[in-house]
This record gives sequence, structure tokens and C-alpha cells, in this order.
Amino acid sequence: MGQTINVSDDGKYLILKISGEINRKTAMEYNIESHKKGKELGIKKYLCDLIDAKNIETNIDNYVFAYKDMQNPMAVDTTACVAMVVNPEDHSHDFVETVSRNAGLNVKLFRDYNKAVEYLKSIKY
Repeated sequence: MGQTINVSDDGKYLILKISGEINRKTAMEYNIESHKKGKELGIKKYLCDLIDAKNIETNIDNYVFAYKDMQNPMAVDTTACVAMVVNPEDHSHDFVETVSRNAGLNVKLFRDYNKAVEYLKSIKY
């Protein structure tokens, strides 16, 4: 399991690459770290590359993650735009997208990396 945070070549979004199994706790740690860097750089768009990551949480824990953990504006930018890219065969992140959007977060799931990048580039902040 691991993660890296990089700035895109054009400097418009952060790329958070995660591999291995992730849960609510590790996801929150990664989000706090990447949002801290985003705040330092004035970046509000995130490409969350989960192609090599599997969400191992229950639906209840995913719900708590979206409605409680991610609602802390001191820890994360609740106005950020997040494109999550997952393996086309992996549906472990689907419910996270649903509850995150229902909780008012701007999160969109993609199964194609290039489409996620296009989406982020189309968002104006």
C-alpha cells in the first residue's frame, strides 16, 4: 500500500496515486495530506488515481466517510473538485462516489484516465 502526490504538468491539479487496499482511515489521511498541499499551492482540483487500489470498507463506513470525515473544512477543501479514476473492473469505489455526491462533495468517478483528466481541465475555478 502506498501513495504519492504530484502536481500535474500544467500545474492545474494534484495527482494523488494510491495503491493497495484502502479504508476510511487511510483514505482520510491521504485526503488531508493532499488537500494541505493543494491549499499551499492554491490548487482546488484533484485526480485521485485508484487504478491499483481497492476500497475494503463497508457501505456504512463509506457513508460515514462522506457525511462525517470529509465534511471537516479544517482538514479538507469541501469545495474541491475530485476526479476518481478506478480500474474498469473494480466497483469497490462506486458507493463512495454516490454518497460523496449526495453529501454535497464534487466527486466524479471515471474508468478512463484520459476522460478524468479532460473533466478536470474543463472545470473552472
